[in-house]
Amino acid sequence: MRILAIGDIVGKPGRRAVQQFLPGLILELGVDLVVANGENSAHGIGITVNTAQELLDAGVEVITTGNHVWAQREIIPYLDGRLPILRPLNFPPGAPGKGYLILKNVLVINIIGRVFVGEYDCPFRSIDTLLNELTTLPKVIIVDFHAEATSEKVALGRYLDGKVSAVLGTHTHIGTIDSGILPNGTGYVTDIGMTGPTNSIIGDDVENVLNSFINGMPHRLSVGKGKVAMDAVLLDIDDRTGKARSIKRIRQEEAES
Repeated sequence: MRILAIGDIVGKPGRRAVQQFLPGLILELGVDLVVANGENSAHGIGITVNTAQELLDAGVEVITTGNHVWAQREIIPYLDGRLPILRPLNFPPGAPGKGYLILKNVLVINIIGRVFVGEYDCPFRSIDTLLNELTTLPKVIIVDFHAEATSEKVALGRYLDGKVSAVLGTHTHIGTIDSGILPNGTGYVTDIGMTGPTNSIIGDDVENVLNSFINGMPHRLSVGKGKVAMDAVLLDIDDRTGKARSIKRIRQEEAES
């Protein structure tokens, strides 16, 4: 089974990149399932019904999120509905939405870190509880770990090695070079990267971000403009054992206009 996981999609430029690159990649690479982090797909923060539908229409099949999932409040009533949008599993009990779903006999789990991010339930224990409680557990299990600290991401990867098919980091928008297969067969990368404008600072307008750093004054951030790129990883997974056979970085970049 081939699964394509797309890094954090930022605003309209990120959605444009998905629309431009994803349909061709699905055909070219023989992709069976597409997962994408869409928590910044609306104006650079949060997700709406319309932006989610744009991603689904382009070929995304499961949308994961993170700490910005509530930023566009209009999405909240839809999180318990038919849309395949996940919020982190380890949000407090009673939070709207779901932290996992099973599609095409693949279990996709969305989890959030605690170091430098917020006070959430323990991601390690939350995943253990889910895996122990599910009566039907598919062989193929994909985890989107939306976290800030590289140490926490590596730790969860090592903890889940052999228990899940892949642990894929999101949130920091900067792709890392450590994609590989852990000793017990779990595919891993600390961060997939970002899908959005290349002339930006992690997706935001360069001048606005620089002003914030240099002047120390708050500025309203806006999504960068210009050329776009899409960061993703392609996983080849043995659907009989659930073990990853390979993980490969994919980067599609728009030509200069």
